[in-house]
Amino acid sequence: QVQLVESGGGLVQAGGSLRLSCAVSGSIVSIGAMGWYRQAPGKQREQVARVAYSGTTNYADSVKGRFTISRDNAKNTVYLQMSSLRPEDTAVYYCNADVIRNDGTNFYTNAYWGQGTQVTVSS
Repeated sequence: QVQLVESGGGLVQAGGSLRLSCAVSGSIVSIGAMGWYRQAPGKQREQVARVAYSGTTNYADSVKGRFTISRDNAKNTVYLQMSSLRPEDTAVYYCNADVIRNDGTNFYTNAYWGQGTQVTVSS
């Protein structure tokens, strides 16, 4: 099995910072792209940031210059450093990972999700 465990959410005032972490564990060979998504009440889940195994990143326009995604491949962990937080950043944040596994014969890739962590930014 594969587990993604997130941590670091909470309540912060506008302009503040938070750092989210997501550790991947289980029977894995490697991890491809990793990312963070968020879902606010009444809205669809949206991609916030994504990082390839190589370290190449991309960001939603709404968070560029404020959020930084990074990963530690040795620890199978992805981070999201969030700064200059705004009330509109309030959402449940989910991590996602493209996990490469082996069934004894073939390699295959599945996408896995964390359970979500609440980020609330007060004005």
